[in-house]
Amino acid sequence: MIIAKVVGSAVATLKHELLKTTKLLLVGPADVRGNLTGEPFLAVDLVGAGNGELVMISRGSSARAAIGDDSSPADAAVIGILDSLQVEESIDLGKE
Repeated sequence: MIIAKVVGSAVATLKHELLKTTKLLLVGPADVRGNLTGEPFLAVDLVGAGNGELVMISRGSSARAAIGDDSSPADAAVIGILDSLQVEESIDLGKE
């Protein structure tokens, strides 16, 4: 799993049959404070994440397992929304 920040969304009117019911988000790898650390990529949203939220991402076969279909073409999936992190000090992400 990696920490990522939702930076946008994507709409594809034509897509693989197994992705037709999914929402696609543009996410970028992030540090614990939410600063982007890498290039954004597309991920299937399994939890209803929104723009600006820090999320947990599974990639590769772990993403397909989270989706529940090993034949899915998805390579990344949002599997959780982070409420807080603790690394030497508590970091509040503003969740209620």
